[in-house]
Amino acid sequence: MGTKRKITWSAWHQAKQLMWSYRKTLLIGFVLMIISRTSGFVLPGTSKWLIDEVIGNDRMDLLVPLALTAIGATIVQAITSYLLSSVIGIAAQKAIMDMCRQIHDHIIHLSVRFFERHKSGELISRIMDDAQGIRNLMGTGIVMLAGGVFTAVLSLTILFVLFWELTLIVCIIMMIFGGGMAYAFRALRPIYRERQKIRSEVTGSLGETLSGVWLVKVYSAESKEQSKFSHGIEQLFRLIVHTIRGSSATIALGIVTVGLVSALMIILGGRAITDGSITLGDFVMYLFVVGIMVAPIIQMAMIGTQISEAFAGLDRIRELFEEVREDEDERQRKSLPMVLGEVALEEVFFQYDERVSVLQGVSLHASAGTTTALVGPSGSGKSTLVRLIMGFSKPQKGRILIDGQDLATLKLKDYRKFLGVVMQENFLFDGTIKDNISYAKPNASFAEIQQASQIANAHHFIEQFPDSYETIVGERGIKLSGGQRQRISIARAILADSRILVLDEATSNLDTESEALIQEGFRNLRRGRTTFVIAHRLSTIINADQILVMEEGKIVECGDHAKLYGLNGRYRELYDQQHKYEDDLYVNPGEDTLLHSGSLS
Repeated sequence: MGTKRKITWSAWHQAKQLMWSYRKTLLIGFVLMIISRTSGFVLPGTSKWLIDEVIGNDRMDLLVPLALTAIGATIVQAITSYLLSSVIGIAAQKAIMDMCRQIHDHIIHLSVRFFERHKSGELISRIMDDAQGIRNLMGTGIVMLAGGVFTAVLSLTILFVLFWELTLIVCIIMMIFGGGMAYAFRALRPIYRERQKIRSEVTGSLGETLSGVWLVKVYSAESKEQSKFSHGIEQLFRLIVHTIRGSSATIALGIVTVGLVSALMIILGGRAITDGSITLGDFVMYLFVVGIMVAPIIQMAMIGTQISEAFAGLDRIRELFEEVREDEDERQRKSLPMVLGEVALEEVFFQYDERVSVLQGVSLHASAGTTTALVGPSGSGKSTLVRLIMGFSKPQKGRILIDGQDLATLKLKDYRKFLGVVMQENFLFDGTIKDNISYAKPNASFAEIQQASQIANAHHFIEQFPDSYETIVGERGIKLSGGQRQRISIARAILADSRILVLDEATSNLDTESEALIQEGFRNLRRGRTTFVIAHRLSTIINADQILVMEEGKIVECGDHAKLYGLNGRYRELYDQQHKYEDDLYVNPGEDTLLHSGSLS
């Protein structure tokens, strides 16, 4: 219960902030709404004069003025209604745009760990869909709700003057209706919240399926994915049914309320006219005013459910904003105008959760411009170590020093300007080859892009495409082979001209010929840069300045190739084992020729 109250209060606080930021527009909207609603009462007033004075007392001189008054009021109401819809509607869309921008800005600055916990499709849905509900706060929703209250209050005032006995009974009925509405809003809000959650999950799962469609087809898993999607859609359907029934019930309650009021007017109004308590003109005006009051009441029922949906969206948005950004304490951190490249770890401990320890007291020192290779079996902590160096995670204990300064005290944005990375799973954006290579340096000249491509051994195959560097690579670079995608990523890292370079199995998707051609490019790239290499082919790291052998989150051996090989320890065991495997494949190449799938990554 405590959590629910907290989220509810946060959503209400955020709604107040949102409306306050657009207070001028809302104020204009409220003024236009008051003018529009007030002008709507002119027609009932003219009806009273028409019946009691023009017809009853034969005052034909009032006929034209009454008609002109009615026409004038109608024109005013039409103009103000148009301005209200335009001003408030545009403001609502701007509010949605601003909120989407804020959510995106916050999410994009969250830690990598956050993205590992959430599917990309789910996050897309939360950015684009959750903000849509606020149109009912900033749009005509909140103004119409206020307009309904204003109309109801003004109507009741007039009705009390005309026929207070009947109006008193109407008020009691309205209070019962209001209580039912309040209950409906409380009941519907968690359903709307759950509906948005399920929609995000279904969207995330769908995005994952479409991204992995090749794997789905290879294993004939279409039925499995269809079943999973259908299950999610059915859950969403059931929740939508609940909200539709709830909304319909509130509308039905409004209609019943109108029916009761109408029945009372027939009985009590008829008696009042008969005994002369009110005139026929008063009663006709009473009917008109009740009609004016009833429409907003029905409208308030519909708007109320929309506002409940908006608050459910704000609850979910607030949850996102409560996630800690990477740069939350950036202002307290020191600027970093230059990086030489000296990297050190001092007794670093790290774990993703309390049960699994990944790094246990790791210490290392990499001088500026040197190459450090990380080897060891899967799960030994190599990738986690380079994630810490890149600032994607923070150690629970120990320090990471960059040029002698604690990374935790430095501005990440400044530090990452000096980072370059080529990961095992390389990502390309759906754009041209040129755009992907220059991603880290958008102002790079075409000559610089070509030079980086030549070093990465990518220029030759790029020139073979009809559109050369303007070739569209498709989503995630799907139009390129694995090796081509990797060489584009390597060219991107080269162009970034970083001081600290991370190569996470950067040649794992290259064939032997391409790898041999690119090794010279890598040697040129590493020169003058501090490089960390994770490689499963030990033959590619023989010339590294130091090789760290990792097992179970610890560095068990450290030295260059000659030293480690001479120790006859774990490194030599891994090295000899791999070379024997490669020799066996070379001498007896059977159907299992997966030379690049060694278990040392």
